[in-house]
Amino acid sequence: MNSSVITFPGSNCDRDMDVALKKFGFKNKMVWHNDIELPKSDLVVLPGGFSYGDYLRCGAMASKSKIMQSVINFAKSGGFLMGICNGFQILTETKLLPGILLRNKHAEFICKNVFVKINNTENNYFKNIKKKTLELHIAHNEGNYFCSNEQMKEIEDHNQIALLYSDENGEINQNCNPNGATKNIAGIFNKKKNILGMMPHPERMIDSALSGEDGSIFFKNLVNNLK
Repeated sequence: MNSSVITFPGSNCDRDMDVALKKFGFKNKMVWHNDIELPKSDLVVLPGGFSYGDYLRCGAMASKSKIMQSVINFAKSGGFLMGICNGFQILTETKLLPGILLRNKHAEFICKNVFVKINNTENNYFKNIKKKTLELHIAHNEGNYFCSNEQMKEIEDHNQIALLYSDENGEINQNCNPNGATKNIAGIFNKKKNILGMMPHPERMIDSALSGEDGSIFFKNLVNNLK
């Protein structure tokens, strides 16, 4: 399986993602934001980090990088595209995913482990994962997912909610919502389910020495489903 990770000026989780993908069987290539063409890929990842310093809106400047037209074409042709944290923000800025990521409800940077409930397993990202909840890591200042009422109705009608912030047992409540996200949303799909945007970082949870291994479950499942 071939994967590509896009690196923007300011990306800081691109190498972590490279390590994770290679550990679980992907042949990964790092792609610079100023390139024009993607290498042959089964999966493309927009990593976490502060692309262009997040000096405008998070992900807004990265969405205009040269490589993004090839990324957009790849996704619209059915290719699997995943955006993590800042990558999720880029996906909303390119309109590949609906909604936007706002400032966290308490206007402060959050860096901690959280539990997320898998809301939809009818896709190659989460199909065959037996656990109902995963413990993953978040590190963001703008992770507060928001969309209009019309967008939310469409998202729910097409079962596009991928992950919800929850407690360890999968219970959904505001006490488990770290950033104020609408309906505890931690990740969403496009309608075809080939594009996934999520705030939690699975690549940070692939070894017991990194405080958890639930990210390993995610990556093992993904590579098997894309074979």
